[in-house]
Amino acid sequence: MTCNETGRPLELYFGAEKDINCTLESIDDPLFHLLEFYIHNDAPLTCRIPTHPLTFTQISSPSTTSSTTDDFIPLIFALSGALQLSHLHISPKLNVLLHTSPELATQDADILAATAYSSPSLSSASTRIVIGDPLALQFSVHWYTSPTLPPSTTGKAGLGGHVHLSTVVYCFLSGGVGVAASLAYFRGVELPRRIKRYGKDRMGGERGGGYAFPGTGMNGYGTGKRD
Repeated sequence: MTCNETGRPLELYFGAEKDINCTLESIDDPLFHLLEFYIHNDAPLTCRIPTHPLTFTQISSPSTTSSTTDDFIPLIFALSGALQLSHLHISPKLNVLLHTSPELATQDADILAATAYSSPSLSSASTRIVIGDPLALQFSVHWYTSPTLPPSTTGKAGLGGHVHLSTVVYCFLSGGVGVAASLAYFRGVELPRRIKRYGKDRMGGERGGGYAFPGTGMNGYGTGKRD
């Protein structure tokens, strides 16, 4: 697959942070079904990239590039979208993150890891694709000179460190609402029901609604003298 913009496969320039457009001219039937697999995560959309920047000779003659496993790392594209009966929805904007050793400025760095993912995963900006349509992909490439990501832009300990005063107040208010609802139900529904049941039980006992032994004269049963 080649990009219409360059007439070449997708290329990443070592250390260059930039946005890259790559338009696939026409999605044929085999590629359409491959995209279905990628979106449904039945198979990964993956390639490999060299751990060291390629020389001009290696770029011009790929056959001269070493093919040992240690010279390449995998780059997996997490392509998001939705499957429909007659078409696909694909999120065409992808972030590409690459980690290198600290020597990035000297061109002697090693590429340590790489990944790519659609962002946002699903939105109104997704592209509807049928067989024969072009597919315009946009890659936002970012390089990091460490094996870890930089600190979160939230200024806190990530999204998990958001225990603020508003959170505490919300918890207390939620608890108060729950207690108030329970009291209202008990006083308005359950308590009158129990009082009514208790009153019926008392009235039934006073009228002799219970069981009695023969001869006590209760409930019309007894062994007393007959007239």
